[in-house]
Amino acid sequence: MSEVKIVPLGGVRENGKSIYVTEVEEEIFVLDCGLKYPEDEQLGIDMVIPDFSYLIERKDKIAGVFLTHGHADAIGALPYFLEEIPVPVFGSELTIELAKIYVKDYPKTRDFNDFHIINEKTIIEFSKAEVSFFRTTHTVPDSMGIVVSSDEGNIVYTGDFTFDQSASPMYHTDFARLAEIGKQGVLALLSDSTNAESSALAASENKVFDDIYDTFRDWDGRIIVAGVASNLQRIQQIFDAAYKCDRVVVLTGKDVEKIVDTAIKLGKLTLPSDELIITEKQMKSKNKQDLIILETGRMGEPLHTLQKMASKRHRFIRIEEGDLVYITTSKTSAIETTLAKTEDMVYRAGGVVQTITDRLHVSGHANQNDLKLMLNLMKPKYFIPVQGEYYVLAKHAELANEVGIDYKNIFITDRGDILEFENGRLRMTGTTEVENVLIDGLGVGDVGNIVLRDRKILSEDGIFIVAITINRREKKIISPARITSRGFVYMKSSNNLMNESAVIVEEVVLLNLEKQDFDWGVLKQEIRDQLSRYLYDQTKRRPVILPVIMESSQKRK
Repeated sequence: MSEVKIVPLGGVRENGKSIYVTEVEEEIFVLDCGLKYPEDEQLGIDMVIPDFSYLIERKDKIAGVFLTHGHADAIGALPYFLEEIPVPVFGSELTIELAKIYVKDYPKTRDFNDFHIINEKTIIEFSKAEVSFFRTTHTVPDSMGIVVSSDEGNIVYTGDFTFDQSASPMYHTDFARLAEIGKQGVLALLSDSTNAESSALAASENKVFDDIYDTFRDWDGRIIVAGVASNLQRIQQIFDAAYKCDRVVVLTGKDVEKIVDTAIKLGKLTLPSDELIITEKQMKSKNKQDLIILETGRMGEPLHTLQKMASKRHRFIRIEEGDLVYITTSKTSAIETTLAKTEDMVYRAGGVVQTITDRLHVSGHANQNDLKLMLNLMKPKYFIPVQGEYYVLAKHAELANEVGIDYKNIFITDRGDILEFENGRLRMTGTTEVENVLIDGLGVGDVGNIVLRDRKILSEDGIFIVAITINRREKKIISPARITSRGFVYMKSSNNLMNESAVIVEEVVLLNLEKQDFDWGVLKQEIRDQLSRYLYDQTKRRPVILPVIMESSQKRK
């Protein structure tokens, strides 16, 4: 009997950051290695990646990383993983090329080159298991599901998927292969839950193209399209519609340029004309009604860049009277506030906003009927909903129960939960501590909750700096307390507050200088405590208080 473990290190009870560990005997298979974008309270953070501690402790057992598709939530954390654990990486041709963009852009993994291209026919044999793949439909070509086969049965991970019977051949799902996997016997299914609350039928991609084309054709002015750089299906539709309307396309941002160039070289994107794409400099010579500007934003987040365009802070493009901003991404609860703010700024700048979801329900993720179909094709003994917040995981669990899977065989996991197959049954046997790792610039994990708390306070109540010079030997204050404030109060109109604060600081300093066991840390903390109480009493605010205490041996004259 094989020892089998399943450990989600991310991608459960959260959106993005997919990474699922499957262990068979002494071999570990890492399924996806994604990131997620920061939430509003994570001030200044660029991205959030999984905690790799569990895998670092077991790095000698890792057979490789197996990728389902080329979106950031599946491949974005790969450079940081490979920095710690340089193991082989497996994925489809396009997925590998997109993964290389991330890996080569990170200085510490620039030389890594242990990539392996697979397809739906590939079977990789390891000592105790074999790994195979199946084609799925998503918004990027070459998307794959993964099968880890053991003596106990198949462990299947769907990755992001939907079912679209009218999808182009490049995006087809291999239904025969899905049925074959189900007949072989599925021990556990890890399935995409992102859209589990929706019973709405997503519009076919043919209808989506028609909407994009109609929008381009009917607008007599410049159009700025906001999308996601790695949604190649949507980018192809934008190219085709622009060509059909005799418009040219301007790509803004290095991310989209790299992705488009890579996809074109691999034949995953087709340019209807060699003259379709022009540069930002060339667009100055074009009439506005001939322009489509494709804005995908840094790392696939276009809304903040649209805000820069609306507030005239963008390097090249400013939203003006007569511009249409056409948003082709799906609305989610996570971006509702940002989207509303963006729309308001666009209208203030003179533009008009339309979203593709105004008329169509679009999604690259399976709805309830699709999820039930996947469950019926796989017929898993155990089911683990993944990819999404708790409420969609719970809804997916209900759907699984509706198709006949007993609740005792369904596991709604949290990050770090360890599921182990022992004595003929899969059960929760423990947990490993898993934290979010925050990326801020080149810093990996050096920003934690304390730093975020300070940033939040700084953004809300500002900073209050007090500087004073003392002579410990003479137990005197050489230079009286000087107060500086930023983002807290307007100093010129707060003289009484500043003067009283200086008095409090000097009293605390003199009391501490008289102590036999003088301690710098105690002195600074007492200044913070006393000032914090006083300032909150006077203003109901709690700024960050920064005491700067200097020592001088100079005698006071």
